[in-house]
Amino acid sequence: MSHSHSHAPGESHSHSHGPPQPQPLPTADPALLAVIEADFRPISVIVAADNTTLLCEPHKQEKCPTCNLDYLHLNRLSKILAQNPNLKAPPPGNVISKNLSQAVNNTKEEGNAFYKMHKHKEALGRYTMAASIAVQRPPWESNQLMREELSTVLSNRSASYFESEDYISALADAETVIAIRRNWSKGHFRKARSLVGLGKRDEAVEALQVGLAFEPNNAELGAYLEDIQKMSKEGQQS
Repeated sequence: MSHSHSHAPGESHSHSHGPPQPQPLPTADPALLAVIEADFRPISVIVAADNTTLLCEPHKQEKCPTCNLDYLHLNRLSKILAQNPNLKAPPPGNVISKNLSQAVNNTKEEGNAFYKMHKHKEALGRYTMAASIAVQRPPWESNQLMREELSTVLSNRSASYFESEDYISALADAETVIAIRRNWSKGHFRKARSLVGLGKRDEAVEALQVGLAFEPNNAELGAYLEDIQKMSKEGQQS
């Protein structure tokens, strides 16, 4: 079908209207296909009774070292999508669950209130709950936010363990803070305090020096380093 019409005074042209032409499909890269085929291996899987969980067929496990299979993250995503039927696909990574952030912060603040009242058993319970909430972020949300929330909560819990004279637990939390947020001064400070509590001043000095490598002008780390060095000198003189 064709027709003509004018576009401007003195101008006209004709063109045809018809069904849109299908776009040609892209051709596969033979080299890439060869790599995929070489890496491909068939696996035996089953779906659990909840219809959301994949398991290895021989051992009925989500993470099976024998079969060298790990479905933990895939199953977590599957459960999230199954529990949210209106969520057609994971949203963009910049979409953040404000309710979850509020729950983490509120629970942490409850722990802070108990800490200030020297009720460390109660504070530890609230910090532990806040940490459990923090790690429940969906896998498509910003990993950096989870690291910041979790490290802050665990830093506070380390302080509460320290005040309870449970220096081993305080050190374990401090080490975790450093592992997930290495350039944050608080983790190194908490580690140094825990090591002092355990009588390991030399290691505490090393922990502070690592922290100062990230923040050379950090007043808290610098002051505590001077305190430890002063304690060491006094111990040598006595």
